[in-house]
Amino acid sequence: MKLTKNFTIGPDLIKYVEETKGDASASERVNELLRRAMTQEQYDKLGAEDAEFFAVAKAGRAEAKSFQKAALRTFRRD
Repeated sequence: MKLTKNFTIGPDLIKYVEETKGDASASERVNELLRRAMTQEQYDKLGAEDAEFFAVAKAGRAEAKSFQKAALRTFRRD
């Protein structure tokens, strides 16, 4: 279902849409660009979540390595 909404866009965006729409209507081109932007934002968000996850995992790995080194020192003493 399509809804009609009114948005104000700058002349540079209008020019870009007109230049790149090909045989499609300007409305179809704007919808395509917005879908691509939404997808890109989702990828960016996932990328940020990945970076946060691996930063925590990397920190956890450093702690694990420290624990392993301490354990090995303990075993060597025994």
